[in-house]
Amino acid sequence: MERCLVTGGSGFIGSHLSERLLEMGNEVTILDDLSTGRRENLAPIENHPRLKIRMGSITDPVLLAEVMANADVVYHMAAAVGVKLVADDPVRTIQTNIYPTEELLRLAVQRNQRVFIASTSEVYGKNPKERWTEEDDLVFGPTSRPRWAYGCSKAIDEFLALAYHRKHGLPVVLGRFFNVVGPRQVGHYGMVIPRFVDAALKGGPIVVYDDGQQVRCFGHVREVVDAVISLVETPAAHGSVYNIGSDFPVTIRQLAEEIIQRVNPAVKIEYLPYREAYGDDFEDVRRRVPDVSRLETILGKKPTMTLGAILDDIIRWKREQLVANSTH
Repeated sequence: MERCLVTGGSGFIGSHLSERLLEMGNEVTILDDLSTGRRENLAPIENHPRLKIRMGSITDPVLLAEVMANADVVYHMAAAVGVKLVADDPVRTIQTNIYPTEELLRLAVQRNQRVFIASTSEVYGKNPKERWTEEDDLVFGPTSRPRWAYGCSKAIDEFLALAYHRKHGLPVVLGRFFNVVGPRQVGHYGMVIPRFVDAALKGGPIVVYDDGQQVRCFGHVREVVDAVISLVETPAAHGSVYNIGSDFPVTIRQLAEEIIQRVNPAVKIEYLPYREAYGDDFEDVRRRVPDVSRLETILGKKPTMTLGAILDDIIRWKREQLVANSTH
């Protein structure tokens, strides 16, 4: 049994990770201020005897030192997330994503704790390659466009973590998430699948930004969480960066059509220019597809759940939520 700290543990990925760690017999402490996480995400586990929930911000150094004091492993999932949140509040993005990570790494070195740092496919910026590998260049747009603040802030987290590994031998792993999806994800921060499913269940229309030809890959949260835990438990993985997610590409229009087919074939698609959704200074990435061979080589496996199975799981969960809410 290990003592695990999950920062951002009431978030979408963090709550699934916490649940899995408890299933494996570990003690789990969650630190979260519910700024983007939700208390109901913890409903399946909140009364678990090996779970502690601490309400507070990752930006509070005293609280962070306190919750890290007894941990064997730290899963640092807390971050300002979502394209919409980042576009609306770049100051919060930068402050939340950089300073607390440095403090966390400094504390982890003192106790030689194993650490997982959640990063993002956003660090690749607008690199034009067909598939991104972990050693590819990071290509950001101008600082006048706030959306690059998120990827840039997470890239600095990666530089910091790798520097701590080189200088102090800290056993740290970095995971770049690619469109992780599944039950409990909400559409508040621009997350596309929950937004589309909600719209389809209400009879439409599904609003697709731009022309819908953007290419993305969607990985199920359960497979992603298993990969995260396996990386932390594999000493050979420490000190490296890993793309984590599905490598099966789909256009956003195809995604909308798949959801419509499953929910209600009568639902229509409408198109909205980016400037109306995010403002004039928004810039998007047309294609975002990971090369996951490094992950597959170190673990002997990669996320393989099909888009159809993922959508079925999410739609089932959304329908259960609608039934539950209508009976309250």
